[in-house]
Amino acid sequence: MITEQSFTIKQTAELTGLSEDTIRYYEKIKLLPPADRKDNGHRVYRRKDIHTIKLISCLKKTGISLDAMKPFLKVSANPDPAEYLELIEMLRSHREDIVSQISSLQLLVDFIDVKLEEGRPRQECSEQNPGDSIENGQENGLEERKEQAKAKPISVEEMNYFPQLRKRENRRIR
Repeated sequence: MITEQSFTIKQTAELTGLSEDTIRYYEKIKLLPPADRKDNGHRVYRRKDIHTIKLISCLKKTGISLDAMKPFLKVSANPDPAEYLELIEMLRSHREDIVSQISSLQLLVDFIDVKLEEGRPRQECSEQNPGDSIENGQENGLEERKEQAKAKPISVEEMNYFPQLRKRENRRIR
């Protein structure tokens, strides 16, 4: 007889990177189904519970509120996206917001990089061609950093959560 592997709340916390209190809270607000219990009343979690907790963590990192994730959790196991067009559109819209935030943050990083470059000793600046302006050099660096930012792939684990949204294996943020 093959039995499914089970985990204590402490083991589940270690596997997911969340605290035991957070896991209990997610159960209390019904993001997680009620955990099975041992005869002594201790919670028991299964692999599917750990997968769900990791999905919650992933969605939380995107900025989706706990309440807003409930519909996504209900349909995450369903391979047919046609039944949930509204949720898919909501997720796409949220993705666009995140890409916009990334662009804004990249501008801040670029600003900081420019300020750090300005603070370098003058001898490093003398290596530039006399015809090149500092601004021109900074613009070229800015464009290079923008291109590098575009090339960052979505992790395999993140792609596995919503396979119906994956258009190709190596999807990139645009």
